[in-house]
Amino acid sequence: MSNFREKVTVQTTVHAPIEKVWGIWTNANHITKWYNASEDWHAPYVENDLKVGANFKTTMAAKDGSMSFDFIGTYTKVELNSTIDYSIVDGRKVEIRFSVDGNTTTVVETFEAEDENPIEVQRGGGQAILDSFKKYAEAN
Repeated sequence: MSNFREKVTVQTTVHAPIEKVWGIWTNANHITKWYNASEDWHAPYVENDLKVGANFKTTMAAKDGSMSFDFIGTYTKVELNSTIDYSIVDGRKVEIRFSVDGNTTTVVETFEAEDENPIEVQRGGGQAILDSFKKYAEAN
C-alpha cells in the first residue's frame, strides 16, 4: 500500500441553517435515521463522542440482515459549525467542511479512497449518503 491515496470529494447544499445541519450531522439519534447509501441499508447503532481524540462507531447493516460492518474512527479536529476531521481505523483521513450562505449550509466531505472499490463507486456511495442526509435534514 502506498502512502499516497487518491482523495474523493462529495458535497451537498442543505436548505437549513448551520445549527440545525450540525445537530443532525453529529447527534447519534439523527445519524441512525440518515446514514445510509441506499434504502436497503441502515445504521441501527451509532456511538458519537464529538471531540478531538474521541471515537465514533456506526454500525452499517443490510436491512435483510445479510451483512453488516462497523465504521469506526477517531476525531482529529472539531470546530463547532465549521469543521470535522477524523481518521478511520484503517488509517485513511476524512475532512468535512460546513459553509453557510444565509439559511443554506453546504457540506463538503473529502476522504482518502480505499483500495478495494473503484473511485467511481466510492464517490457514488459517499454522494448517496450525503443525499440521504440532505433529504432527512430538510424534512425534519
